[in-house]
Amino acid sequence: MMNFLESLKKGLFESFAEDDRVVLLGEDIVDPYGGAFKVSLGLSSLYPDRVLNTPISEAGFTGAAGGMAIRGLRPVVEIMFGDFLTLCTDQIVNHITKFASMYPGVEVPLVIRTPMGGGRGYGATHSQTLEKMYLGVPGLKVVAPGLAHDPGKIVRTAVLKDSSPVLFIENKALYSRELIAEKAGELTVKEIETSTGYPVAVVSNMEGSRPDVVVLAYGGASLPLCEVMEQFADEEISIKALFPSLINEVDMELLLPELRGCGNIVICEEGSEGFNWGSEMAACIYEKMHRQLRNPILRVAAENTVIPCAKKLEDAVLLNENKIEQAIMELLS
Repeated sequence: MMNFLESLKKGLFESFAEDDRVVLLGEDIVDPYGGAFKVSLGLSSLYPDRVLNTPISEAGFTGAAGGMAIRGLRPVVEIMFGDFLTLCTDQIVNHITKFASMYPGVEVPLVIRTPMGGGRGYGATHSQTLEKMYLGVPGLKVVAPGLAHDPGKIVRTAVLKDSSPVLFIENKALYSRELIAEKAGELTVKEIETSTGYPVAVVSNMEGSRPDVVVLAYGGASLPLCEVMEQFADEEISIKALFPSLINEVDMELLLPELRGCGNIVICEEGSEGFNWGSEMAACIYEKMHRQLRNPILRVAAENTVIPCAKKLEDAVLLNENKIEQAIMELLS
């Protein structure tokens, strides 16, 4: 049985083995520490010249990685916590994502990996889900696999095949969790291939039945959502969930066949409510199929406030099973 972390490590190690242009930069990623969440543990022992410990300067080593990408390498940057992306935003927004458009023929095959999200009691500055700040940046792909995906396969696509900058979101709560495809249970998974190489996972809790509700989600939201889906299966309430892995270039024409025929739609994400992924997805759905909706689309997210350390308070702020269940029941009542 493979969990999220093991799959991710496998994909990263395979990328290093397949292409000697792949390098990794970050803080405390060299053995024996192997990074804050151990994704790179063991990598520097195999490839000591290609795994580079950096000073605590996210802007500095992210900018350096951009230069390495322009010069023909395929760098991977590890930002220790997603909250620290703010420190390298200038390099991402004003430099790395601009080079290909400003200078003809230039490619920037750079992957910026970072753990995101709460649930561990790390407090206000180490628990945020900030990817919504980057969804509208031209030239940047934002990729966020969940438990219904094979994260190792997706990281290989980003590292080995993509020629443009990728922000790769790894939700912290998923690292130790078993992938859905590896589990015996109520949920079944199928994959929709896309032209970008980043698949959409479709999960059903009652395969073959017409769904009562369709839920769109990504990344960390897959954990509470799949728990809720298993509970609803026991009550014979059919739920279908769609999980894009590339979240800021969603091909709606691929999703529409999965959405049509069900007029009840919920959109979930761990990021804070308002001006977020769910807002954009809801707008896209309304534009394409508003006449086919039975009820307004419901959005479920974290509260728009600072994330506390105390577990009970943190749980109340973040996306959780209860919030998702309430939204689904509201549509069905």
